Amino acid sequence: MTARTHIMPWAIGILFLVLWGLAPLNTASLAAEKMAPKAVTTSAKAVQTVAHVDLNRYMGQWYEIAAIPMFFERRCVSSAMASYKLLPNGLVEVVNSCAEASGKRISSTGRAKVVDSTSNAKLKVTFVNLLGWRFWAGGDYWILDLDSDYRVAIVGHPTRSYAWILSRTTALPLETLRKLEQTLRAKGYDPCRLVTMPQDGGLTTKRPLCQAVGN
Repeated sequence: MTARTHIMPWAIGILFLVLWGLAPLNTASLAAEKMAPKAVTTSAKAVQTVAHVDLNRYMGQWYEIAAIPMFFERRCVSSAMASYKLLPNGLVEVVNSCAEASGKRISSTGRAKVVDSTSNAKLKVTFVNLLGWRFWAGGDYWILDLDSDYRVAIVGHPTRSYAWILSRTTALPLETLRKLEQTLRAKGYDPCRLVTMPQDGGLTTKRPLCQAVGN
């Protein structure tokens, strides 16, 4: 299936969200967000990333298992994924894509740069390309949890305004999903704000993560 590129509308949405302290990269719908219960009070403790990320191992394709929805990608109904490629100049090419209700795929291409070279776990991502990539208009992309095989990751923002569960496969065992939900709670996130993403061979409906794992 051929992907269509919609860069400028997404860029406008990103600029709007950045001004309000949000950021790019989520692929869940606004309608799904309304299904989630009201957020509970979260910990004021600062969000911690993993100690170190091997960027070469982190590159490649990731499937979105669950995420905190954002309005500007409300057209995404399933099969959301992100592809990362390390470029010669040290930046990371980011390609986000998902399926619309019609079945057609839409995509957006951006760039990420490491802002903490000690850990490589903190990046800045932008989809704004105006005579060059404008990272001042980007959002924080922090890798909060990562398994030793680089198969499952939790990505979030230091303000806890968004988060993703990413996987190399379209489906995760329920027990793994429960452990990830517990990790999110431990880091001060409300798992009920995350909404599951339908994937081929994976979850089939959008619902709050806390419900998907039976909590």
